[in-house]
Amino acid sequence: MQKVIECVPNFSEGQRKEVIDTIAHAIAGVEGVALLDIDPGLSTNRTIYTFVGHPQGVIEAAMAAARSAYNLIDMTRHSGEHPRIGAMDVVPFVPVQNATMADCIDIAREFADRLAMELNVPVYLYGEAQEKDYRRELSQIRDGEYEALYSKIRKQEWTPDYGPSEFIPSWGATCVGARKFLIAYNINIIGTKEQAHRIALNVREQGRSRDEPGKLKCVRGLGWWFEEGNLAQISLNLTDFEITNIHIAYNQCIAEAEMLNVGVCGSQIVGLVPLKPLLIAAEYFMEKENLFILDEDQKIRLVIQRLGLNSLAPFNPKERIIEYIIREREGQDDSLVSMELKDLIKHIGARTLVPGGSCVTSLVATLGAALGTMCALLTYGMRKWESLEKEIRIIIPPLHAATKTLMNTLDTDTEALNAYLTVQKMAENNDEEKRFKKLTENRCLQRCLDVSLDIARQINALWEPLQRLAPLFNISTKTDFLVGIKCLETAVYGACKRIEIFSPSLLDSNDDNDSEGKMIQNNYKDEANKLLETASKEAQTILALAEARN
Repeated sequence: MQKVIECVPNFSEGQRKEVIDTIAHAIAGVEGVALLDIDPGLSTNRTIYTFVGHPQGVIEAAMAAARSAYNLIDMTRHSGEHPRIGAMDVVPFVPVQNATMADCIDIAREFADRLAMELNVPVYLYGEAQEKDYRRELSQIRDGEYEALYSKIRKQEWTPDYGPSEFIPSWGATCVGARKFLIAYNINIIGTKEQAHRIALNVREQGRSRDEPGKLKCVRGLGWWFEEGNLAQISLNLTDFEITNIHIAYNQCIAEAEMLNVGVCGSQIVGLVPLKPLLIAAEYFMEKENLFILDEDQKIRLVIQRLGLNSLAPFNPKERIIEYIIREREGQDDSLVSMELKDLIKHIGARTLVPGGSCVTSLVATLGAALGTMCALLTYGMRKWESLEKEIRIIIPPLHAATKTLMNTLDTDTEALNAYLTVQKMAENNDEEKRFKKLTENRCLQRCLDVSLDIARQINALWEPLQRLAPLFNISTKTDFLVGIKCLETAVYGACKRIEIFSPSLLDSNDDNDSEGKMIQNNYKDEANKLLETASKEAQTILALAEARN
């Protein structure tokens, strides 16, 4: 998979549409980059752009944006509610897919160097890209803001990391960094700017001082007046949502507002957000309110309502959640899972090895889990079986989750098998080529066998909830339940037989003393035999329970 990096540059212009559009066109014009979002703010006089792409692409797009802004934004004329230090104020790089923080640090430093050299402007590193502790935080670098930069930049301890140590009135300075995903999150209050700031000081990690730290870790914040909404906002930056997520910040702000007798009226996510923090928030509300929700879109809808994310403008998940946007941009999906059933069957029946028995194993496993889920769902939410609701709520989630994960194995298995077949066509004209081919072949084959083991393990984890369901399911779904159990048993048989037949190929045919290969082969076969034995025994037990019901 190609590395995907996110870049979220903040420019000190949120009012002149022609400037905002020019910068956007510069970003969108770079090949290999997708501009996902543009979020201008009138009161803050600031626009946040979000784009993703491969490492070199995001650097080029950020440079194109900087060149456009250089002649269009004049900091001597800028004013706004948000702290700022320069025209291109902040440029963070964030790992999104198949990328690490180390990648983003390298990208940040390369971009900072190019920006300073090409435009001759001062650049400060921050976050993970900065090695000096006293200037890692944006608040440290921006202390005093643009107005204090004239004297600050001349001090030895505030010499820029790149570029000249001189004040450039029209530009100011730029902060370039690498960080985890930052969620810009505002809570709306019917109160004053001062009350909002009071709450922000109470909740942000920095607090009011070292002696008065705030209540939430990994949170930066301040209060301001939001003119467009005719209300005040507690403006927070959540720098690590896995430590302090949006629902935690929202609840804490509500508690602080209640102590001031101030009303909270919803909240606002600025720019884009990953799916994970929304699902974490959904799980919190579901547990707190004893709600039973399975579908992802319904969980998102719950969070939108509970946090009041529609309070200022509609929160459209397809336009605001990064994973949904990327999925939409990728266009036509040619995976097996997305195929129509008739096309998949035609594919399987074609004169090719792939897709074949292993794909059918995944499909049968998925159908078995789906039938089990169906039987449980048709026993839930009906008055007739209300007494079983607590038990059914425990049974459904693992079956529902397994249906999704088993479905994904259709493609992961096919990709692994295709890779194995491709390696078999590699040249072997000399000993080195033969050795390399065998090594690569074994790695690909082990990946295939690992997928088969994963399918069997997932199914065997379902016997316990299915055994609990057997005496409870809606009796009108008895046939469906029995078919589902046989599907799952058959899938384990298919997965384990594949391991039995293919694992001997892990041995090096040219080495009679391939002890490592024999050990790996035996490990696969031993586990497969145990999984198959367990599946057969559990399936018979559950079938007997179900058959006995009238």
